[in-house]
Amino acid sequence: MEPPLRALGVMASQSAMITPTLRHVELFTMRGLLSVLWHVPPSGSTIRPAAIVACGGAMGGMLGPADGLYQRVGDQWSSRGVPVLRVDYRKPNDMDSCCLDVAAAVQMATDAGARRVVVMGHSFGGAVAVRVGVVMDEVSGVITFSTQSAGCEVAAGMRGRALLLFHGDRDEILPLQSSEVVASIAGSGEVVVCEGDGHLLAHSAGAIVTRMEQWLPSVFFDGDT
Repeated sequence: MEPPLRALGVMASQSAMITPTLRHVELFTMRGLLSVLWHVPPSGSTIRPAAIVACGGAMGGMLGPADGLYQRVGDQWSSRGVPVLRVDYRKPNDMDSCCLDVAAAVQMATDAGARRVVVMGHSFGGAVAVRVGVVMDEVSGVITFSTQSAGCEVAAGMRGRALLLFHGDRDEILPLQSSEVVASIAGSGEVVVCEGDGHLLAHSAGAIVTRMEQWLPSVFFDGDT
């Protein structure tokens, strides 16, 4: 497979530090501008060989569900030495284009030293995360939030990699069954039901973070010496 960054056809790039721990990266291509907010560990800290790549839904966006969850994850995990890259698609709602964008971010993370990457996506982005997880060996796990099932027909290709799916039982856009179908196709995975919550999981941030605090270390660090 051609490396994603090469497939993007990047003509030029630039970056700037917004804060001491947040870098804004822009990649210019003939098919649009790919932007990444990259949470980096504080200066002098130990960088772990892991990373998180997060993507939004069909409309794009970089904050994620659950009241800005991706910002919270970025702050928390980068402070522990795990970089977090938040992707702003070149062309939202275009599956192939968005998958390439996220795959490019995974390559950026691995080029920077990550050996294990978790990709997370909300709604449409859940399918993007699954598809990238299927084709990239660097991806050790996938987390979805209110995922659609369309586009996840390839989920069996996860080959037993860690899969965690959050879904509200009052989702007004995509029913809970969407996540259940994806887990069934994958043949593995844990579906966490966010009771009483809708598509944006606005009331479940605490429960989501708590479960991820248990799940992510097992994906990133189990077996490390």
